[in-house]
Order: sequence, then C-alpha cells, then structure tokens
Amino acid sequence: MIDLKAILAPDRGQPARTIHLVDAAGHDEWFRQQPPRHRAAVLAHRFKPVPGAFAILPGEAAEAWSAVVAVKDTGSLTPWCLARATEALPEGVYRLDEHEPGEAMLGWALAHYRFDRYRKEEVPGVRTLLTGEPGRIEPVLREAAATMRVRDLVNTGAGDLGPAELEAAAAEVGAVHNARLTVTKGADLERGYPMIHTVGAAAIQARAPRLIELDWGRDDDPRVAIVGKGVCFDTGGLDLKPSAAMRLMKKDMGGAAHALALAELVMAARLPVRLHLLIPAVENAVSGAAFRPGDVLRTRKGLTVENTNTDAEGRLILCDALARAVEEKPELILDYATLTGAARVALGPDLPPLFANDEGLAADLLAAGERTGDPLWRMPLWDGYDDMLKSDIADMVNAPEGGFAGAITAALFLRRFVPAETPWAHLDVFAWRPVTKPGRPKGGDAYGLRAAWAMLQARYGA
Repeated sequence: MIDLKAILAPDRGQPARTIHLVDAAGHDEWFRQQPPRHRAAVLAHRFKPVPGAFAILPGEAAEAWSAVVAVKDTGSLTPWCLARATEALPEGVYRLDEHEPGEAMLGWALAHYRFDRYRKEEVPGVRTLLTGEPGRIEPVLREAAATMRVRDLVNTGAGDLGPAELEAAAAEVGAVHNARLTVTKGADLERGYPMIHTVGAAAIQARAPRLIELDWGRDDDPRVAIVGKGVCFDTGGLDLKPSAAMRLMKKDMGGAAHALALAELVMAARLPVRLHLLIPAVENAVSGAAFRPGDVLRTRKGLTVENTNTDAEGRLILCDALARAVEEKPELILDYATLTGAARVALGPDLPPLFANDEGLAADLLAAGERTGDPLWRMPLWDGYDDMLKSDIADMVNAPEGGFAGAITAALFLRRFVPAETPWAHLDVFAWRPVTKPGRPKGGDAYGLRAAWAMLQARYGA
C-alpha cells in the first residue's frame, strides 16, 4: 500500500532532483541555454516538446542526473501533465525548476496507483514531489485517495464485493468521520423499499439486498443528499445479458463507489453541510425468486412500474433511494449511476452525461468540471420523450420500446421521483477506463467526482 502522505511534501530546500518543464514556445531557448551534455541527451532521446515527452539529462556525476518534461503550457499546468514522467521516474525526491506543480500534483499522486489485490508485482517506490504551496497538499491527497477508493471498489471482483462488502466499505468510511450508519434489509426492506427488495430478491439467500445510509453533519447546516447505484453484479436478470455484455458487470456498483468517495471528501474536509448518503445495494441475479418481465412493481413513492426489462434494474433501485432522500427535504440531490449503455454510445467512456432539473446547478457543475479537468456534458431532460414511459396498465414502464434516447428516458424515469423544486443532478458514469492513459490505468476509474466536489466546495465551502 502506497503511503500517500509521502508523495507530496513541502519544499524546504531539501536535496531533490530537478525536473525541467518546457513547452513548444520555450523549447528552443531552453535548449540553447543547456550545457553540452544536456543538449546531447535531448538529441539522443529524440526529445520533442510534445506534451508528455520526457528525457533523462546526465549530470556532472553519475547520480546528479535531472529530467526534462514537455507540457502544453508551462504557465498553466494540468492535472495529468506530469503523470507519464511520474510513472517512469525511479524512487526519489523531485522539484520542478522555476515552477510550482499546482494542478499537476493530482496526476503525480494518482500515477502511484496500483491495484494489486489479486496479483503482486514489482512497482517503483514513492516519488516525492516538492511544492512551495504546502496548503494544497492535503486537499490534493484527499482527492487522490477518493479516486483510488473508486478504482479499488470497481476493480474488485464481484465474488469479493457484494452488498455486505459494500456495506462494510461504507461503515469503514463512516466510522472514521463519526457518521451514523443505517442499514435496512430483510422484512423492513421489503415493506419500505419494495423496488430494492424486488431487484435483489433472486440473490436474497446468498447476497441479501439492502439500503445503506450514512448521515453526517449538523442539523442546522444545508442538507445535501448523495445517491449511488450499487448493483454489485448485473446478470441482466431473466432478460439475461450475453456473456460479452456481462463481462464487466462487476463495475455496475460504480455509482455507489463514486457516491461513497464524494461523501468521504465532504466529511474529511468537514464541509458545513448535513450529508445524507444513500446506496441501494443489490445483486441482479437469476433464480426462482427473480422478478419477471411484465410484473407490475410498486415503488416507495407509491407509483407503479410495469417492468418491461429486468436489465433496466438500476433505475428501479435508485427510485426508492431518491424517494427516501426527498423525505428529508434536502436542498440538493446528486446521484451517480452506471445506468445506460446509451450514454456511452452518445458520449463515449470519458465524458459523463449530466442531467439536471436546475439551471444554476447544471451551470455550476459544468464550470467545476472545466476548472478541474474533470469534464461533464449536459444532456436534456427532454419533456417530449416523457410519453415513452407510458404504460397501458401501470403508472409507467421502466424501459421504453425501440431503444431510442435510452440515457434520456432513464433520466426522465428518475426525475419522476424528485420534486421539481428540489435541485437535482444525475450523472450517468461509465466508471471504467477502457484504455490506459498517464496516471489513469485501464480499469475502474472516477468520472465527474472532482467536478461535483469542486461544485460543493464552491457552494458551501469557506
């Protein structure tokens, strides 16, 4: 386990290797000013000022080497501009030449991430980056730890992470910050949260469904609810997924991982809000107790749903959790869910769709995503598609026929459980990185987490 506190340190003039930063505009002048051994090394490496390029520069003695890293703009560093170099550098202490690392500290920290639960591998030791802005260290490391939590939870195989283990993870986080944990399951779940019970009923003997709640903060602070979809494995139910589509369904609790990580950020920073975290945790399995296509299901809110697809189960468990959140009259609700493949078809894996019923909240989230390099893309809650949810025998269906506008109709389904006057945002995240990028290995990953955290800090922070 990496010691996060060793990754970033205050610069007090201690010995450290130098990392020279260059961009395309300043490369030629920098090159002319270098000693002959540096110029020879740059030419030998065929180093070009392309963002992410990096080379080792020899010193007068064998151990006196330094490095050069190309970035897009030395005057405006991004979270990931040093990540590739971090992954390649050996253990040691480093200092940027004439620059503060600023935003780049996050990528430096996350480049240390390894998921080694199932396979031990030789990894580099800690690379410590010095900064003259020590006040930024703790907030950056909190964001890195939250991102790593999402990655760890999503990467864990479903055989090792069911509803009980998700409950244990929430209990662990809650205990650190003296949050109150409430878990509803069994007969109480069936009576109070019929959708969560119904979706998880097929696995009730081995992996009982539950609603996990954390409550934290002062009664007189603004109430904020964070909801995360916790389908620990999704077979598709009786509308069984093909094997290729089921392969990554351990990640179907990615919304819960995001929600828990965001709640942890709120509590660790002691943001002055009354936090209500809700995670409906189930496994969508196949057995004689599985719910069926054509069943009419009753929600906590009292609305009835004609089940047209057992593989559209995420919105069913979320609607009960949203109804519970609304009962406490929050002034803001955020939900995260790995909800639809349609979202990935529309925007790909890296750009989560943002749905919001409040213009101010949407604008704040988009601006926060821009500031933090954690982008979101606004999608419409298009009223014209609301008729697609009509049922002949119930208040609505869970999955319209035809496959059109799948991400939008899923969001419209959820909207029916949130009062129009309550600001609400829904993030349909992928929670998985299909291709490795610097500081972001293939596997589970956080999307829209830092954007939401920046928004909450801007709204409620000092």
